[in-house]
Parts: sequence; structure tokens; C-alpha cells
Amino acid sequence: MAYEGDDLNACGVLNIDLSKIAVVAVTGSGPNICGHLILGTGGDLYFHVAGWNTYPKYMTASNLTRYLKENGKTEIRRRHMTLPDPNGALSYLEGLLSKTWQWGILPHNCVAFVEDVIAAGGGSWSSVKQLPGSGDCRYHRGARTALYDRHGQCRQYRHE
Repeated sequence: MAYEGDDLNACGVLNIDLSKIAVVAVTGSGPNICGHLILGTGGDLYFHVAGWNTYPKYMTASNLTRYLKENGKTEIRRRHMTLPDPNGALSYLEGLLSKTWQWGILPHNCVAFVEDVIAAGGGSWSSVKQLPGSGDCRYHRGARTALYDRHGQCRQYRHE
């Protein structure tokens, strides 16, 4: 089975710095043609949800490379930003890591996971819901457009 990340079983084990974060978009794998989002931190840690009813996972920078390789994924883009309330984001993330995440395809997915942590930190970033098959997808809560190439890879974002 391909590496998906590790469970965080105790608080205070990792130095999680959410003052500077990165939204990391990667390609999908297996039946997921829609892609995947991962939350990167200033301390080179990465967090995401991977599974139908599992705990969110974390990875170090070297394990992110392993994750991409073993799952046949590539990084599409990385958007860096700062959060006005990193402690709020950290408290929220720790809460998410302590309970299972019920994957809901579109309404409760990897995008929602990243958006919710950013919102808890005072940020307002939102994303296209990763539907590359339609070519030019619009996210229903924000004025952002993702442009995809013929292989379903997101190549450009623009504000409208």
C-alpha cells in the first residue's frame, strides 16, 4: 500500500508553525482524476486528509516526496501566504487531527480541510473544487477560475 502520511497521536510532538503556510496542489491518482490539496507549514510539515473515514495525516518534507512518488502524483503548484491568527489555525488543525474525517467527495474533501484551517487562522483563501474534467471550472463561493490542460492538470488560476 502506498504511503499516505502518518497519524499524529499526541499534541506537542511537532513544532507546527502556521504563521506562513502553503497550499500545495498535486495531481490525483487511481480513480481520483480531480487532484488533491495539501496544507504546508512554515516548518516543512504537511497535512492532508486521505481516506473515506480516517484521521488526517501529516508528513515531513522528505515524506511528502515519498508520498508523491509512491502515489504517482506530481506537484502542480504551491501558493504561499501568511495567516493573521496562526494560533487559531493551529488550535483548529489540532482539533481536526484528533478525530476522523468523513470524506464527502465535494462538500467535505481535501479542499474543505485546507480552507477550514486557513479560515480558522483568519485567512480567506478558497479554491476551485478540483474538477478538471470540465475545462474551465468555477468555484461556487469565490471568484476564482482554474484553467486546465487537456490532461486535466491545473495550469493557471485567475481572479475575475
